[in-house]
Amino acid sequence: MPGVYFDDNDNFDISLRRFKKQVEKAGILSELKKRQHYEKPSVQKKKKKAAAKKRLAKKMRKIRSM
Repeated sequence: MPGVYFDDNDNFDISLRRFKKQVEKAGILSELKKRQHYEKPSVQKKKKKAAAKKRLAKKMRKIRSM
């Protein structure tokens, strides 16, 4: 779990921004959203396949534009 320590001299807003950045980097919010509802394994497979297709299409577009 990310934690930010700050002294009396540190500004609260700066410390809060640092904490938010660490939480985002750790992927805690995305993990929380993913676990809010149960997803059947078949649905997970479909989503993974769709994401892979999307990545491949993006990669092909990038190659074609060169």
